[in-house]
Amino acid sequence: MPSEVTLLLQRWREGDESALNALMPLIYSELHRMAQLFLRNCRPGETLQPTALVNEACLKLLDNGHAQFVDRAHFLAVMSRVMRQVLIDYARATAAMKRGGQAQRVDWDTAIIVESGGSQSQLRTLEVDQALEALTAENPTLAQVIEMHYFGGMTAQEIALVANRSAHAIRHELRLARAWLRREMARES
Repeated sequence: MPSEVTLLLQRWREGDESALNALMPLIYSELHRMAQLFLRNCRPGETLQPTALVNEACLKLLDNGHAQFVDRAHFLAVMSRVMRQVLIDYARATAAMKRGGQAQRVDWDTAIIVESGGSQSQLRTLEVDQALEALTAENPTLAQVIEMHYFGGMTAQEIALVANRSAHAIRHELRLARAWLRREMARES
């Protein structure tokens, strides 16, 4: 039996605007958790807060009209992609300001953490985006898995639901994607 979220997504897809009003309170806490998971790796005291990231991602999604979400897992996967785009846009704006743009200064560091065994290396969001684009060209499946994990804050089990694969396979793909990103980022340095 489909969940309430899935049923509301179906109704919204069919044009029922009231379904969106009923959906948001059910899904908002999950979106906020996704944003918190990503932003926790940023420098303390950053100006971009999880609520702002969720709100901006929701606005961006709604600006694109009715998406064809299949279920809750698909919605979360799409939202991880939208959150990534919001963060990339924010990082680009920050980089432009650092080069003398006219906008107000933003103190967000745009750094995320990619774990490599026991060590951690900081990667800039724009560099990660470029590396993910290269990974997408080489292996779209790995790129999507890493995007959902890092930008969407989704666990291996949640990704497995979206991808209709085992959590074990997803954990393996996450390890491969991390190794690929480390190699790509080391080459760019």
